[in-house]
Amino acid sequence: QVQLAESGGGLVQAGGSLRLSCAASGRTSSSDVMGWFRQAPGKEREFVGATSRSAGRTYYADFVKGRFTISRDNAKNTVDLQLNSLRPEDTAVYFCAATQGAIIFTTRTRYQYWGQGTQVTVSS
Repeated sequence: QVQLAESGGGLVQAGGSLRLSCAASGRTSSSDVMGWFRQAPGKEREFVGATSRSAGRTYYADFVKGRFTISRDNAKNTVDLQLNSLRPEDTAVYFCAATQGAIIFTTRTRYQYWGQGTQVTVSS
């Protein structure tokens, strides 16, 4: 089992930045791919981006458009999500997720491990 814990959410004005962090514990060898999803009120949970430890790749959803950056520290088993140029439509609960294998999937059902989520609210 892998346990994931997010931190770093909060309230920010449009155009501002936040940095989210996710720490993995437990059987971290089963978390080759680690990434982020988000879920806005009344909407489906959507893929934001993810990084593969063994493949050395990072992939983002189209809507990120260079505003968000994922970074990973394999020694510490952490993955961060830097959110820049935030917009009100980025308001959501952001979830850290992890899965075995080196392939980055964008479908939530491919991820076995989830954090509890952290709220990001962007005011206009």
